[in-house]
Amino acid sequence: MRFFTVFDIVKNKAGQLGHTEEEMYAYLKKEKINKKNLLAYQDSGIIPTDEKVLNGILNYLDMSKVELELKLGRIPAGFEDVFLNNTKEIAKILEERNSVQQEEQNPIPEIQPYYSSDLGKLYNGDCLELFKLVPNESVDTVFADPPFNLDKEYDEGVSDKNSFSGYLDWYFKWIDECIRVLKPGGSLFIYNIPKWNTYLSEYLSRKLNFRNSITVDMKFGLPIQNRLYPANYSLLYYVKGDKPKTFNVQRIPLQTCPHCGREIKDYGGYKNKMNPNGVTLSDVWSDIYPVRHSSSKNRKFNELSVKLLDRVISMSTNEGDVVLDPFGGSGTTFAVSELLDRKWIGFELGNCEIIKDRLEKKEKDRKLFEKVYEEKNKLFPDKVKELRKKNGLWIDDDFRSDSETEQETNKKANKRSGKINYDQIQLTLK
Repeated sequence: MRFFTVFDIVKNKAGQLGHTEEEMYAYLKKEKINKKNLLAYQDSGIIPTDEKVLNGILNYLDMSKVELELKLGRIPAGFEDVFLNNTKEIAKILEERNSVQQEEQNPIPEIQPYYSSDLGKLYNGDCLELFKLVPNESVDTVFADPPFNLDKEYDEGVSDKNSFSGYLDWYFKWIDECIRVLKPGGSLFIYNIPKWNTYLSEYLSRKLNFRNSITVDMKFGLPIQNRLYPANYSLLYYVKGDKPKTFNVQRIPLQTCPHCGREIKDYGGYKNKMNPNGVTLSDVWSDIYPVRHSSSKNRKFNELSVKLLDRVISMSTNEGDVVLDPFGGSGTTFAVSELLDRKWIGFELGNCEIIKDRLEKKEKDRKLFEKVYEEKNKLFPDKVKELRKKNGLWIDDDFRSDSETEQETNKKANKRSGKINYDQIQLTLK
């Protein structure tokens, strides 16, 4: 699927007519359309609502509004029946073109991994080329954190500056590859700013089963003038097929005041019914914090937290399953996959040496991982529990039997001995 804007279509027409950009704007000026009027449709798929601007553009394009809408990839309002009544003819055209494209497909490239471990392989290169290495329906979960098209340079020669339509066109291409390699029931997670995920959600909902739109509550650096202050990232969660083949419930601590330990939400008479393993995770994640401290970062630019990837991978896979990340970045997906004993496949266009170094020196990630599990699957972490005891507040032990309390004590003893049972996850610290 190609994504076009009105601006793209006008520029394409100018190319067909042999017009320079200056000549194009000169013609539109005769139609009382200035450069600013046209640039307003450079970063949006909408059609002008101003009749004067719309008619001027249509005159330059020498087409009707209906044809313009078709060029934009949509069925014009009122023409749905015409489209549906001619599907046989449309399908014939598409099938003929598809057969030609299949004949022209390139062979699978022979590319050696940049780095290999017992669990995974990391490849250095363009994901669209590297996806050819991955067989159909061979991956359990795909997690993708693509460049956000914010004109940043991540590594030398690797930037994310693209046109609005160019970015979405590229986006849809690698998304199709993600869908191809996913197993039936496999999970797809896409992490991006809300702007881009709104376009992607429309595209994905035609091909996969929507599960959740997760809001990751995280403050950006500075407010943006004349806009609401951006305070979240978007994490789309889709499944290939009717339902996920794996969904492991994730639990988090009850939200409490950091000073007195009192719960933020009053659960009244239901305290004795609270699950001692914590509160079921919702689709708003307010406990994921940006990786900013130099002691935790592996790269100078934004890096995903171990907690975020642990949550995604633990929720959607079991031990031995395959996780793929087409935009390796700093390697967080691969580091967490290693710690959770998942197989993994990784692509990265930029500096892979940083990822390799991280995977060979796991101590930093082990410490971060331990910190995550100090709070995971617990109604009250140990520090909060002590604070609540001190202030005379209830804790889950008040409603548990002696045998349940003994099991919890044994779990802590295992942790102190060096072998940590993370609720069905065995991690031996080396």
